[in-house]
Amino acid sequence: MIIEPRTRGFICLTSHPTGCQQNVIEQIKYVKSKGAINGAKKVLVIGASTGFGLASRITSAFGSEAATIGVFFEKPPSAGRPASPGWYNSAFFEEEAHKAGLYAKSINGDAFSKEIKRQTLDLIKADLGQVDLVIYSLASPVRTHPETGVRYKSVLKPIGSSYKNKTVDFHTGVVSDISIEPAVGDDIENTIAVMGGEDWKMWMDALQEEGLLADGCKTVAYSYIGPALTESVYRKGTIGRAKDHLEATAFEIGDSLKSISGEAYVSVNKALVTQASSAIPVIPLYISLLYKVMKEKGIHEGCIEQIQRLFEDRLYSANTPTDDQGRIRIDDWEMRDDVQAQVTELWEKATTENLSNIGDLEGYKKDFFNLFGFMVPGVDYDKDVNEIVEIPGLQ
Repeated sequence: MIIEPRTRGFICLTSHPTGCQQNVIEQIKYVKSKGAINGAKKVLVIGASTGFGLASRITSAFGSEAATIGVFFEKPPSAGRPASPGWYNSAFFEEEAHKAGLYAKSINGDAFSKEIKRQTLDLIKADLGQVDLVIYSLASPVRTHPETGVRYKSVLKPIGSSYKNKTVDFHTGVVSDISIEPAVGDDIENTIAVMGGEDWKMWMDALQEEGLLADGCKTVAYSYIGPALTESVYRKGTIGRAKDHLEATAFEIGDSLKSISGEAYVSVNKALVTQASSAIPVIPLYISLLYKVMKEKGIHEGCIEQIQRLFEDRLYSANTPTDDQGRIRIDDWEMRDDVQAQVTELWEKATTENLSNIGDLEGYKKDFFNLFGFMVPGVDYDKDVNEIVEIPGLQ
């Protein structure tokens, strides 16, 4: 079939297998071009199919020749209906890993559930014995609690008062004012239940109880802080409370890992175009301006550049540098004073008429469609493509 992008709001409803394949290959090439990383050799990535999770799996495999197990929740293809992009990413990652003689298997299902945890533990036990790195990179709007069966839904809201600012529709380039009402009722608790650290700790406890963590094992979860421009709706809003919980959980996990000389970190990453960030009002406009400034300064990074630098310069350097709250800061270039000063200045000026000049809306749009395998250089989108692609190591 010929597959074209079909969008609804901040979601693309289709994905292109050849484009996804090319994306994966380019990320692999980048990691290999940077040289070997003396990192983990047996890696579990929870949330492994897109964004930072996929980049973590690629960096582990092609930077450190690691055996990897990826856990994700993706929609498989059917006749005439493409899979979700994470399905194709995982399929082509595994294909390239197997070509390189690397172990790579995947589990598709709800990582919050007891069943998927059990299946993953059994696979590690059977094939790897232990893992020495666990990446936690889940991004889901809902979670059914495995013990109580209660279904929680996260919300993106400010706390205490309404949030008013401007945003952009990245499809049309129209800059407009928005107002977001504050959290009510159980909004904060529900968001923490979905996006906080409880599930990360459940995974780590289960792995440790069954002796599946190697001595010196590291675990990393991903977070974001961002600038003053977005803090009312992000870091000081409901999602920020969940991130606070995630970061506090790192210390709990770290304490439990002391018996095996293990370490737990939260890595604060740069603002990037992901399926999750596209859904957050204000963020597309901020990223458009940020991209413009960082590209002009020659310090722009995508997911794979961020994670390769995280692994090489932070996680597996002689000493892992952290901030005063114990977090790894790989958002250091984004948060530079000169970068933020320029972005703030551009923010005040940004209008529908001038955004194409003062911002990088085209870069944002390209990155968004790249997530789904579209607008990828070198791909012929007029050509028939087989939408049915299997994941070689799917369990």
